[in-house]
Amino acid sequence: MSTLKIHNIETAPIGSKASLEQSVKAYGMLPGLHGVLASSPKTLEAYKTIHELFTQTSFNAEELTVVWQSINVEHGCHYCVPAHTGIAHTMKVDPNLTEALRNEENMPTEKLQVLKDTTLSIVRNRGKITDSEIERFYAVGYGEQQILEIILGLAQKTISNYTNHIANTPVDAAFQKFAWKAETI
Repeated sequence: MSTLKIHNIETAPIGSKASLEQSVKAYGMLPGLHGVLASSPKTLEAYKTIHELFTQTSFNAEELTVVWQSINVEHGCHYCVPAHTGIAHTMKVDPNLTEALRNEENMPTEKLQVLKDTTLSIVRNRGKITDSEIERFYAVGYGEQQILEIILGLAQKTISNYTNHIANTPVDAAFQKFAWKAETI
């Protein structure tokens, strides 16, 4: 059961209506996450802005997917893992990479593995990563810019993952075929 309201264009606060209309135009549907975020027009705006900025970073489609899905899986987001699986397919990311991320398996290349490991270390340690982790990150070809870009992606995912946990946002019909559930111990 959702604990937060999922708005549509008609029920949304006036400050969110135009943004929701843009979402429908861009995606051909209103993502449930956007409907939830609509209760706070500024949070919806922040999320969409950060998303757009993150997609414009130096990361390619595979790297964006590694950062997004590493965080989504670590946070156990029932909504974002399927959504980003679908997004990865539209971005032409190899489905084997997406499945490896969903199943917490190793990455196909050292560079992507280091990106995943660094992202998870930043998440798990609240940004307090070691000098050796930074050195390993730089050794595979990343730099200061990419460290900061991971943090940008984490800001986006914190908004969406935490919102979806609180709202229990239903997975959109377009992504239900990619349903995912966090492993329980």
